[in-house]
Amino acid sequence: MVSKSPTNPAVLVAQALFYGLFAVIIAIFSTWPDYTHLDPDRALIKLSFSYHGEFVTECRDRTPEELAKLAPNMRAAKVCPRERSPITVKIDLDGQPLWEGVATPAGLSKDGASTLYKRFEVPAGEHLVSVKMNDNVRVQGFNLVKEEKMSLKPAQILVVDVRKDHGGIFFE
Repeated sequence: MVSKSPTNPAVLVAQALFYGLFAVIIAIFSTWPDYTHLDPDRALIKLSFSYHGEFVTECRDRTPEELAKLAPNMRAAKVCPRERSPITVKIDLDGQPLWEGVATPAGLSKDGASTLYKRFEVPAGEHLVSVKMNDNVRVQGFNLVKEEKMSLKPAQILVVDVRKDHGGIFFE
């Protein structure tokens, strides 16, 4: 049995009304409520990275006795730990603390990347932005530092990232 399309005028009118109502609802919600991403006099600083910290301990050489106990295919001369250092981060704006925290490494063995995403609304204008990080628990203080005076325009987004192949911390 083949079904026919509805030819009853009442069905066609009801269908047109439902489509019209749907179009009106979409039109209303496409313009209302008003949404502003940022206030006109504000800028945004985003701290966003996924970064592997240094190993918690140094690699060491295996002794000849240790190597002899291993199967031939497992005889690597060096043994390195899996666990990575957490990343300690401190951000200052114009000499005042903006945020400080720690990003722990992912994974059961804590051998994955430390991932962090934070956003900060700040007043637009001239600012001294200072970002300090420590990616090595064996080092005291901060071993990655970037400080720069910059002019943030209204609605500008400044991204703070860290990558070893870009020389550490960088702003974009």
